[in-house]
Amino acid sequence: MVAAQKGRYSKYIRPISVLLDLLVIVFLSLLLFDEHRVNFFIFEPYLLITWSLIAFFVGFYEVYRFTTPVEILSKILKQFVVFCLVVIAFFPFAKESIFSGKAIAIFMTISFILVVLVKYLLFYYLKKYRIITGSNFRNAIIIGYTQEAKNLKELFEKRNDYGYRFFGYFSDKKVNDQIKGKVADIKNYVIENKIDEIYCSLNEITNEQLKDLVEFSDENNKTIKFIPDTKQIFSKNLKIDYYEMFPVLSLQRTLLHEPTTKTFKRIFDVLFSLFVITFLLSWLMPILAILIKLESKGPVFFKQGRPGLDEEEFFCYKFRSMQINQTTEKEASKNDPRVTKIGRFLRKTSLDEMPQFFNVLMGDMSVVGPRPHLWSQNKAYGNKVKKYMVRHYVKPGITGLAQVKGFRGEIETDEDMINRIKFDVFYIENWSFVLDIKIIIQTVLNIFKGEEKAY
Repeated sequence: MVAAQKGRYSKYIRPISVLLDLLVIVFLSLLLFDEHRVNFFIFEPYLLITWSLIAFFVGFYEVYRFTTPVEILSKILKQFVVFCLVVIAFFPFAKESIFSGKAIAIFMTISFILVVLVKYLLFYYLKKYRIITGSNFRNAIIIGYTQEAKNLKELFEKRNDYGYRFFGYFSDKKVNDQIKGKVADIKNYVIENKIDEIYCSLNEITNEQLKDLVEFSDENNKTIKFIPDTKQIFSKNLKIDYYEMFPVLSLQRTLLHEPTTKTFKRIFDVLFSLFVITFLLSWLMPILAILIKLESKGPVFFKQGRPGLDEEEFFCYKFRSMQINQTTEKEASKNDPRVTKIGRFLRKTSLDEMPQFFNVLMGDMSVVGPRPHLWSQNKAYGNKVKKYMVRHYVKPGITGLAQVKGFRGEIETDEDMINRIKFDVFYIENWSFVLDIKIIIQTVLNIFKGEEKAY
């Protein structure tokens, strides 16, 4: 597992790149196909969805600071060749549209030029920005004092456009002035010096130490990469990148961290939440508001700060299901006296969660994902349950795998939280769109069937 990027990692660069490309496609298609009787209500979504799908399979937005210009050009050519075929394929099925090879040629040519220009500016000017200002650097340490480790350190110093700041070596096997400390000293050093990436020479660390460091990296949102020694290393969980000719192994990112997947999931979230708000909440909300007001004084909606993506706080909305009280950080329990009569019905059917579709629309939440916990639960279990903080690498969800598997409601024992986290982490590491659909369907079935721990 690799954490979502934070801070100096410029996490907005890729979304901006995706957005600019999509805007180019939309603007040019509206401009160039206006006279060809194209139904833009179908054509525009078709272009955006197919562009995103092609980008996902081509790895079009998987461009890093060490990616070579040749690799970038290869991705661009693959993307546009397939996209051109997809654009042409639209017209045989749109009988009312007028096919124009000239319009398509102009559209593809200008799109190609503009997208290449955007990529060039983002890729090269970001490197220049790092060199001139000293900003957007990643702090790195290396475990081991092998020849490979020294070669990597020299590469960091020679290629400052890569944007790495080397802090030192750690080793149990060799001690000299170059060594900052032993492997056991790494955790404190990483936290105190805000280290972003740990490079590990595999022939200088035991399996137990490696397992412990991977768990530490997960919990603290750090990236761990590996320097291969002379042994052959093959694993489905490892991918190889080249810093010039230097090979570096990384733990595979999950699909949910890929820019195309994020874009696809966001589009689905917006469309699904708009559908629910328009066709369900538009008439259900006034009815529930009246019932809530008739039974008890107070607002119709209850909002509460919850930890979201990257543990940043957002306000989670619900229909108020309790009497006004001062113990909102205490989760509801069975026969909780704070819960109103209408509140029991809302909580039993999960209707109290429906306003969170506005959270989804605003981008704070996703339809499916790990449920947002209370801040008090984060403090209690953050350092107690392994991989607890992994759940903050993605947006929280209205429903999730843990919830449909029965791990919802009150946390009575540590085992309840451990099982919930296991399902949350499994969802993040094994995400698929089919899995999201299954969870949504099971959630709807559970609403009608009723759940034992929904109180």
